[in-house]
Amino acid sequence: MSQQISLKDAERKVFKTTFADGLWDVFLGCWFPLQLAIGPLLSRSLGDFWSSAVFLPFWVAIYLIIRGVRKKVVAPRVGMVKFGPARKIRLKKFSIVMLVINVIAFTLGIVAALGFGSLPVGGPPIILGLILLIGFSTAAYFLDFPRLYIYGLLGALAPLVGEWLYQNMGASHHGFPIVFGVTAGVMILTGLVTFVRFLHSNPVPAED
Repeated sequence: MSQQISLKDAERKVFKTTFADGLWDVFLGCWFPLQLAIGPLLSRSLGDFWSSAVFLPFWVAIYLIIRGVRKKVVAPRVGMVKFGPARKIRLKKFSIVMLVINVIAFTLGIVAALGFGSLPVGGPPIILGLILLIGFSTAAYFLDFPRLYIYGLLGALAPLVGEWLYQNMGASHHGFPIVFGVTAGVMILTGLVTFVRFLHSNPVPAED
């Protein structure tokens, strides 16, 4: 007896394949953790603003490369799909929730910057860790992208471990270059391994 699969379940499975190639893992790994790992090292020579702004061309380049790879390499193997109203509504909800989270994060960042001296030693790392955990967990839920839960946990632990390395081992820049460098490496390596497996599992169909 063949099992009936609802259209909603089928669409959900197809949607999850959007992240099956590992390219989004690579992009995320090149995004926030790499900036938090390298940015502090550039702040002394470039200043806080330019040490962050200098990453914008890099992100654009990575995004364009990934988009090109998806079009030239991924699409011929699995095709392209347009999603129905239910999935589009879910994505809109995700965008709204992430906007709220980013506004809260931006506000907390300003508060922390203005009153940094009055905060407990562990305050900023805890705040940053919670923001990363909540943001990635929310994205994992709305996007059906389970690996984001793991990345959120890594991001939450990174500033706490970095602060411990700073306080006990004398690591520079509150340990950010170490802990977020490792986090970026894990995400990028996971994405590349997933991409290689994806290519082996999905060869280009024969023209006939």
